Amino acid sequence: MLPDGSSEPGHGPPPAVTVYLDDWRQRARLGPVDDRWSHLVADSDEELHDFAAGMGMRREWFQDKSGRPHHAHYDLPERARAEALANGAVEVTWRQLGRMLRDRRVVHVAAGGGAAR
Repeated sequence: MLPDGSSEPGHGPPPAVTVYLDDWRQRARLGPVDDRWSHLVADSDEELHDFAAGMGMRREWFQDKSGRPHHAHYDLPERARAEALANGAVEVTWRQLGRMLRDRRVVHVAAGGGAAR
């Protein structure tokens, strides 16, 4: 690795990854886990999957719906919240997350991804 954090000459450091964790904390039982749940999202699915894998989360836990890629997320139990934050997740309110998802939907629709819902 070069001093600038890159692996090849002429390339700068890798872009920062931002993963967001909302404060929803909805009580629910998902499979065998009874806990309070929040949403873990990122600017791209690739970033989100990498972050989740680093926490030991399985890809099958990824939540997405056809035609609504702007809503892609992992549900995160409260007991894993401190680890996610220690790994660099950024806390946001559920209202902030809602605005982020709305903005993504607008971009998705503008790019020809279907009608807003």
